[in-house]
Amino acid sequence: MPPSVRVMSLLGTDAFICGEALQRILALVERVAQTSASVLITGESGTGKEVIARAIHQYSLRCSKPWVDVNCGALPEHLVESELFGHEKGAFSGADSMKPGLFETAHTGTLFLDEIGELPPQLQVKLLRVLDGVPYFRLGGVRKTTVDVRIVAATNQKLEEAIERGEFRRDLYHRLRQIHIPVPSLRQRREEIVPLAEFFLAKSNPDLRFSSACHDLLREYSWPGNIRELKNLVFQASVLAAGPEIQPCELVFPERSTAVATPPSAEPLFGNLETMEQATIMRVLRETGGHHERAAVALGISRRTLSRKLKLYGKPTEVPKYLGANHAGQSI
Repeated sequence: MPPSVRVMSLLGTDAFICGEALQRILALVERVAQTSASVLITGESGTGKEVIARAIHQYSLRCSKPWVDVNCGALPEHLVESELFGHEKGAFSGADSMKPGLFETAHTGTLFLDEIGELPPQLQVKLLRVLDGVPYFRLGGVRKTTVDVRIVAATNQKLEEAIERGEFRRDLYHRLRQIHIPVPSLRQRREEIVPLAEFFLAKSNPDLRFSSACHDLLREYSWPGNIRELKNLVFQASVLAAGPEIQPCELVFPERSTAVATPPSAEPLFGNLETMEQATIMRVLRETGGHHERAAVALGISRRTLSRKLKLYGKPTEVPKYLGANHAGQSI
């Protein structure tokens, strides 16, 4: 019997719980939440890391206190310190008044640092000291600030590799990783794919249903974008459907060539993940005309992450010159 989908409200956000894997994670979350330990949540983009982070706060003794979340990769590098630790009036051009940082805003509550692997190296030392309870200065300040904050961090990067490259501090990694919660990818939870797809379809259009052939395709696809990709694909199918039963031709996979994956029993699929990721990134860059900002938004990653991956692939990390300066600087 396929697993059922349970909807939970976590700090105003709906979470879709389906299958034994997430049930086990939630059971762990309930135990971890009662402690003050820092938690590092790892997993691919779209697997639900933020949902787990919200559950930790909701089940914790701090649940009535502030919940503050920030995407470290979305912060401009020159403003990261100011956003996290605050600044005094006149600390820099444009600082017209004192501003408390996110650590102060989250005082007595939980601060969720998403994409922690994007934190600039020069701030990793300061973050480590704050996690150890050392008072800190606001940017441009002369008086130290002390906060009581529970830290939950998440990343889709392999921080061990970032440590070897000298991009992430080993001591900060171990300080954040007092408790480690890995979130499995959707292809590791194949029994959940069809129930989740049916659930999302019922929310989009309850008069539609998938054909059995669609079920087979949904199970076989590799889902590099995980739950987020599945939800988007189901929504597209509900719009494109010509009749009450959705047919395989109405399932718009990003690349048909990667739609069929190795059966779950054969595990070599994981060896091809980096290749599929590179193919997806290059395809999105082509579709956005090489515009890195738009491609990063479409991929659900930060501009810095995109640039780093292109560097690993040996590809240009700047917008192609043929696009022209006006196009390259166009805002989203």
